[in-house]
Amino acid sequence: MAAGRRKLRNPLALAVLVLLAERSPMHPYEIAQTLRRRGKEYSIKINYGSLYTVVQNLEKHRFVEVADVQRQGNRPERTRYALTPAGREEMLDWMADIVAVPVHEFPIFETALCLMGVLPPDEVTALLEQRVNTLEVQAAGLRGALAKLCETLPRVFVVETEYQLHMIDAEVQWVRGFLKEMTDGTLEGLDGWRAWHATGRLPQEWEQLEGEDHSRGDAADA
Repeated sequence: MAAGRRKLRNPLALAVLVLLAERSPMHPYEIAQTLRRRGKEYSIKINYGSLYTVVQNLEKHRFVEVADVQRQGNRPERTRYALTPAGREEMLDWMADIVAVPVHEFPIFETALCLMGVLPPDEVTALLEQRVNTLEVQAAGLRGALAKLCETLPRVFVVETEYQLHMIDAEVQWVRGFLKEMTDGTLEGLDGWRAWHATGRLPQEWEQLEGEDHSRGDAADA
């Protein structure tokens, strides 16, 4: 089933299905504790308060079912859930789609990069330097968390954190290279960018680019 036609698209729902495939039955509290022990809050947006709602939605679509209800003394009842055959099929199909099919997710940083010309170059330089510093702090925190997780978990359970670190390191490397071009003046278009903010007028060469784009569009429509 294509991702856009799925009955549920919340990644937390997929995590619940996977954990129930590993071990059934479980109640939502056990699922939350397992996700917490494995450090999955670094990879999945986990709202533990909404976990019960996610499980109820999975039950509504018959991807999970009630296995039993535990009663221990004066404690509240705990409903334990198991994966259904339909839930297993959905989980496997969903996972295959995510792993095999790249999806452009329109990261907000890319949006900022494509519109950053509205800010003066010197301000962008300062902001990107601030971003690099923040990313390096995040990377240090992730490295510490990864080392801690690796003390108790096999690598297969933490590869997503390795991936996150790799992506942060790659972003830092790219931003540093871009910053170098800005500070040493070798970035193509930098003079026009500065002139725009100094005069308030769009550089002539930029206006010409707009005209070329319209010409190409008219030719394509002809």
